[in-house]
Amino acid sequence: MKSDFVLALGQLAAEKNLPRDVVVEAVEAALSSAYRRDADDAPNVYVRIDTESGDIKAYMQKTVADEVTDPKVEMTIDEARRYKRDARPGDVLDFEMKVPENAGRIAAQTAKQVVLQRLREAERDAVYEEYAGKEGELVVGTVQRIESRQIIVELGRGTEAALPVSEQVRNEHLRPGQRVKVVIMEVHRAVKGPPIIVSRGHRSLLRRLFEVEVPEIRNGTVEIKSIAREGGHRSKVSVHARVPQLDPIGACVGMRGSRVQNIVNELNGERIDIIKWDPSPAEFITNALSPAQVLECQTFPDEHRAVITVPDSMMSLAIGKEGQNARLAAKLTGWSIQVQSQTAVEAREAGEEVEVSAFTPAAPGEEPDIDMVAEFEEVTPFEEEAPAPVTPITPAPAVAEPAATTQEEEEDVAFAAAVASMPVPDREERESEDYGEEEEEEEEEYEIPAAVTPEERPSAIRFAEDVLPRREEEQAAPGKKTKKQKRAPRYTEELDDEMEDIDYQGRIH
Repeated sequence: MKSDFVLALGQLAAEKNLPRDVVVEAVEAALSSAYRRDADDAPNVYVRIDTESGDIKAYMQKTVADEVTDPKVEMTIDEARRYKRDARPGDVLDFEMKVPENAGRIAAQTAKQVVLQRLREAERDAVYEEYAGKEGELVVGTVQRIESRQIIVELGRGTEAALPVSEQVRNEHLRPGQRVKVVIMEVHRAVKGPPIIVSRGHRSLLRRLFEVEVPEIRNGTVEIKSIAREGGHRSKVSVHARVPQLDPIGACVGMRGSRVQNIVNELNGERIDIIKWDPSPAEFITNALSPAQVLECQTFPDEHRAVITVPDSMMSLAIGKEGQNARLAAKLTGWSIQVQSQTAVEAREAGEEVEVSAFTPAAPGEEPDIDMVAEFEEVTPFEEEAPAPVTPITPAPAVAEPAATTQEEEEDVAFAAAVASMPVPDREERESEDYGEEEEEEEEEYEIPAAVTPEERPSAIRFAEDVLPRREEEQAAPGKKTKKQKRAPRYTEELDDEMEDIDYQGRIH
């Protein structure tokens, strides 16, 4: 039967979520420090605990030396050979000593401090080993407490992580006990404070949320090229499908926006623009400025700069509130973008000086998405060499296309002429013919009107009364009264007498 001391060690290991051997080593170190503090003449004492029986044994170490300078730590060769025949200078011998029955107050306090310190170090090492390879991954935590400069998030099994002010979203207000999704940014060995740093405002959080919600991104069919995010306000995500038949934007949006709506709800209503990536910088920059319409895009690959021309009515939409749309587009593409209106272009051609709104891809000290920059570095040289061989090949397919188009048009014209030559009787003539009762029902069910009036054409908005079948009362003739309508009272002689007795003098104005 195990002693109470062994059971207490096992319970402590379970509470701290540490291996039992680590807890036993911490207690052994604590007892060793206590015995050294209690016995002044035993500076080299260490303790061993039997994990099966719970027995505690103390040992004193002495080193064999030719000349003894400190008898408490060293011993001569002749004394050592009494216990070990082949003892040599430099050997260390262990001698079991009597364990003190009662320890003093200072020794007990020292043992307690050593145990707590060793357990904290063991917990930090365990957390570091568990989360060292998980940087950039998405985890779910619970807000434990809110401090002045950071928020402490519990990741499970007592592991705490710090959410500093720089990684928080400004318009987001978290409360204790709330479950949130965070992305792990840093894991380090810290003497004080949580060793894990998490974030709610980094663009990696948006990438991981898309991987969770969109199976096509998780299995690699759809690839996220770059992300530009301003936490809590707006984000832009460029996606590319590796399969030509797949629509990357539709895969990310989901059925009726269900996939992207889950991400928006997790980010507390943050706006997310999903943009299709294009290998051409001009096309990609044009897509990045959506929903604004772009008239012209001039790219300068050497300077990594693009000049965008938009209509005057789209100027505010292209720039966005406080330049947010154009700034995110610059971060998303990695290019410096200059936005100008059509009127500014005409004024510049007339010789006037007009200021152009310029937006850089990243602020000083920041870097845009590395994957996006690498893609453009590979694509840009190809685009410079591409126009030369493509120009002579262009006329060849242009000759074949008109023939196919002409043949299709002739077939369409022949079909339309055949349909027009078919006699189509009027509706009155078809109703007057006697087709029998059964045939007449089929004719009325599958009747196709010759012309559709504007009132009968379906609109983009459909109401319930247009879709649901009408009841028999509603299908009745307009003059016929339905059950819900109040019927007029029948004319009787009694009603006529009552009408004559009414005095209308006071009702005339």
